[in-house]
Amino acid sequence: MNWGMFEGLLSGVNKYSTAFGRIWLSLVFIFRVLVYLVTAERVWSDDHKDFDCNTRQPGCTNVCFDQFFPVSHVRLWALQLILVTCPSLLVLMHVAYREAQEKKHRQAAGEGGGRLYLDPGKKRGGLWWTYVCSLVCKAGVDAAFLCVFHSFYPKYTLPRVVKCHIAPCPNTVDCFISKPSEKNIFTLFMVTTAVICILLNLVELAYLVGKRCREGLAPRTARAEGACRCPDCATSSRAGRDLLSGDLLLLGSDPQPPLSPDHPRDHVKKTIL
Repeated sequence: MNWGMFEGLLSGVNKYSTAFGRIWLSLVFIFRVLVYLVTAERVWSDDHKDFDCNTRQPGCTNVCFDQFFPVSHVRLWALQLILVTCPSLLVLMHVAYREAQEKKHRQAAGEGGGRLYLDPGKKRGGLWWTYVCSLVCKAGVDAAFLCVFHSFYPKYTLPRVVKCHIAPCPNTVDCFISKPSEKNIFTLFMVTTAVICILLNLVELAYLVGKRCREGLAPRTARAEGACRCPDCATSSRAGRDLLSGDLLLLGSDPQPPLSPDHPRDHVKKTIL
């Protein structure tokens, strides 16, 4: 494995993820991938060799092992981890496509031709839908593999002894599984981490959808608040104009002359005329 390329992919996914996405990424690659690579393969390496049945009939042990272990845990987990990480790579590919389009636009239009994307990595438009679809796919893959595991191994546990009675076994024989307790512990650990990853995906999906809904409702709320404030503004401005016009009338009116005791009716006559 090229660890340099692997580190580059991880840093890219981490860069374009939310806080919940970074927690999911840490959980997947620390508690699932590393546990799988370091421990799980060693625990299940001898599952076929140490599967013993109390019979010497040729082929009986093989058919009994195939009946109770149709697919190995290790191979199912490997397929699950590959499929659950692919949607994150789709987000990286979409960002790389945006950056390539932005570069072509700059070369064609020049520096003064504007930009196609203010930030190619910002989750807007098609990239937002790609990210949301990746969350749905990751949660769906984990949920589907949990159902597959439960159908093959009920309650995600292995019994210590299994009974087999299919041909070519001469009768019902007892078969013994190697290290069932250790395998059950690792199985429950992987199942628990998968459930936590599903919950993180659902929480992140709810966060993104809620944020988009708030951003969509914000302009409508602003317009509604502006409409509510307009009548008050009109009333206050109208009242101000009335007061101002009243002041102007008072300022423009002729001052009333004082009444003299000798001519008390002069002002009245002048007013009537």
